[in-house]
Amino acid sequence: MRVLVLNGPNLGTLGRREPEVYGTQTLADLEKLLNERARELEFVLTCHQSNHEGQLIDWIEKEGAASDAIIINPGALSHYSLALADALRGSGKPVVEVHISNVFAREPERHRMVTATAAKGVISGLGFEGYLAALDYLAALNG
Repeated sequence: MRVLVLNGPNLGTLGRREPEVYGTQTLADLEKLLNERARELEFVLTCHQSNHEGQLIDWIEKEGAASDAIIINPGALSHYSLALADALRGSGKPVVEVHISNVFAREPERHRMVTATAAKGVISGLGFEGYLAALDYLAALNG
């Protein structure tokens, strides 16, 4: 199974940005962890991070077609990006949305997740374990 893993705005600063919320591990640490699990599951991952909505949409359009599923942490774009939601829905692929923090325990403006309407499921608040749970879900879905 080929899985496209996308991380949105500010996730490139993991380990430095608000460690009390996001922890001290970096994006490189996350990708290493995901690739280890992917090898166990015999998955091939393509991982990208961008602070730009259009870049994420471009990757969905270009690389999503060659993927079997998408895992995305859209960051704050989750709360307002209809364009990103449309791209995810238009991919025709199963999508799992992941958030490191529990968005429902945070500011009220984070409780609305537009992109979640394009996902089979949302995992929020489990830290990096949420990404691993997304991979495990996709493995079960692939059967």
